[in-house]
Parts: sequence; structure tokens; C-alpha cells
Amino acid sequence: MAIQDILVHLDAAPRSSVRLGVAADLAGRHSAHLTAVFVIEQPPAAWFYGDPGGYVDARLIDEMMEKMRERAMVEASRVEREFRERLHRDGIEGEWRLVDGSTAETVALHARYADLAILGQDDPDATTVGSAAQVAPNTLLSSGRPVLMIPYVGTVATLAQRVLVGWKSSREAARAVNDALPLLRQAQSVTILAINPEEGIGGDGDVPAADIALHLARHGVKAAAAHTVATEISEADALLNHADETGADLIVAGGYGHSRLREFTFGGVTRTLLKTMTVPVFLSH
Repeated sequence: MAIQDILVHLDAAPRSSVRLGVAADLAGRHSAHLTAVFVIEQPPAAWFYGDPGGYVDARLIDEMMEKMRERAMVEASRVEREFRERLHRDGIEGEWRLVDGSTAETVALHARYADLAILGQDDPDATTVGSAAQVAPNTLLSSGRPVLMIPYVGTVATLAQRVLVGWKSSREAARAVNDALPLLRQAQSVTILAINPEEGIGGDGDVPAADIALHLARHGVKAAAAHTVATEISEADALLNHADETGADLIVAGGYGHSRLREFTFGGVTRTLLKTMTVPVFLSH
């Protein structure tokens, strides 16, 4: 697999510029086409009514929604200028898409026609409209494509130079490693980390992560196999801690090995990574 088409979700938030920078860098490194999607999502009219027993002038609501759309169009124009300037500066081929609709559904739909979707981690302090907070889960689960999540804080000085792969013998992890091959081939170092590895033919074998490291070697990726046992912290926290200790600038992991409902109810690796990531995370389902 090669990365020929990259989709980046842009919006009016300050971190949008960071995502654009990462997307442009990857597009340049892989000679890929870069598509930006900006979604204008307005709250439904019922959102303005408040107390169902109160009276609200429908014309006033229409005026408010029209003003919100006008403001969104101004913001979209600003982001489009930044996007086109970056394409011209870096000599990248690309296109701009401005779409009205549900942010989560729209981004997932457009991601199906790309090799990689670059999204932003949900900022818990930001005010989001409608489905914006569900962009990552929805795209990961319904697009059939890998996603690259960019944290809502911090800088991204380098990407995919020192890669940490969170490994377990699952379909999702195997899918993530395969989808990430174009990045792994260009990395300076790759570490495959098995956390709480299982024994036996259905688990990780006598030397955890060794089999997947050997598979990567046949693809020209020199990877080191490692394993650890985490009993007092979650597997996701163990992965994040290892990334911090080793200076990894990208984590690769399978996404939603359990159902999304189970992750929401009991927690899980994907949910924790999406909430507390400290470096970019590459996820595949």
C-alpha cells in the first residue's frame, strides 16, 4: 500500500493549522494528493427553542441561523486561503471541499475515498456544534480507512520518525500495522510493544511481538520487539508511558477491538488514547 490520497479535516479552531501542517508534510513526503474538507454544521432549529412551553419567533430563529452560517462562511474562507497558500508554497496537489451537513458523517464519507484521514483530538474545553465531537469515532468505525489523530495541545515537531506500535494478536492490530507500512518504512526506528502478552498459538508466542517484527522485516522495516506487564495501570496508559520514555513521535494501534458501547461503558485502549493522547496516534479498525 502507498499513501496517494490524504484527507484532512479543517475547521475554524486554532489547532486546524497544526493538522494542516502535518497533512502537508505527509503529502509532500509521499507525493500524495491532499484534500481538505470543511463542514458547516448548524444546530437544528429546535436547539434555539429552549423551554418547549415558551414562545419563540420563528423568524428570529431563521435570522440567528443565517447569521451563524454567514460567520461560518467567513471562517471557511479564511481557512481555505491558508490551505491554498500551503499547497502553493509546498508544491502539493490538492483540493478544497466545503460541505453543509453533519460533521461526523461528512468526514467519514469523504475519508472512504482517501488512504488516510487526518483528524484532530476532541478538545474538552472547546464548544462544539452537533456531531463535531464524534468525528474520530465515527470515521474510525465507518470509513474503512485508518485515521491519524493529532493532539489538541502541544507541537508536532516530527512525525513517524520514532514509531511505537502497540501490539496484540488481534485483527485490529494487524490491520493497523499493515495500514501504517508506508510510514513505518520511512521511520528511523520502530518498536513493537506487546503489553500483557498472552501465551499459546492464539496469543503472542514464546517471544512476544517477534512474529510481527519478522513480518515487518520482510517489508523492509527494521523493528525491535519488546513486551511489558502492566498490572497497576491500563494498557493504554502503559503504551503512552512507553512512548514518553522512549521519545516516540507516533503511536500505531488497532482501534475499537471491543464494541464502542463496551468501550464507552467500561473504558478501553481506544477510548483512553483518544482522550489522553500526548503524541499523534495512528488507528485502524
